[in-house]
Amino acid sequence: MADDRDDVQHPRGGYAKGVARRQEILDAAIEVFAQRGAGRTSLRAIAQEVGVTHAALTHHFGSLEQLLVQVYRESARRLEREAPTPGDVPPTEVMRLAAQRNRAVPGMVQLYSTLVASALESGHDAATAFATGRFATVRAGLADRVRAQQGAGTIRADLDADLVAALVIAASDGLQTQWLLDPQVDMDGALALLAGLLGEGRSG
Repeated sequence: MADDRDDVQHPRGGYAKGVARRQEILDAAIEVFAQRGAGRTSLRAIAQEVGVTHAALTHHFGSLEQLLVQVYRESARRLEREAPTPGDVPPTEVMRLAAQRNRAVPGMVQLYSTLVASALESGHDAATAFATGRFATVRAGLADRVRAQQGAGTIRADLDADLVAALVIAASDGLQTQWLLDPQVDMDGALALLAGLLGEGRSG
């Protein structure tokens, strides 16, 4: 393994080398968390499992929580690239497809749940920023889809789009938590029921 200090010993090529080294560590960490989720452990223990020094993880990610956030974000980006969501599908279908991708990597579902739980506790700034930003972004995107569907007459026009978005996220996240505890929970069926209540797929 190369000495991690090389990242700062060669200024001209140091930035590119540092970015590449960080990505290598992130790739390895994703594999680890995809298998076992975010069990309560230390940054030092994760460094050993990933195969790098504790100093390397601290240098590139700063803290365990920041590493977890980056692992989840990168994993989510990869899953979306592999199976992108079409732009014209209704909100519950967006979340169903996302949940379907997530179930293929149970460790990442657990990691997400861990980050959201940490965000509710004081002193977890990275997790709080991640969860707050994610919810705001997903709500806004789903609300836009609701308005588009309402304009097309394929979802009830009497519903507040922002509230629908918040409800769909709550249902999807809650169902994923239940699925972690009991894999027999029918997430697709529950989301289909919600879609029916919202009038998704109706014509006129």
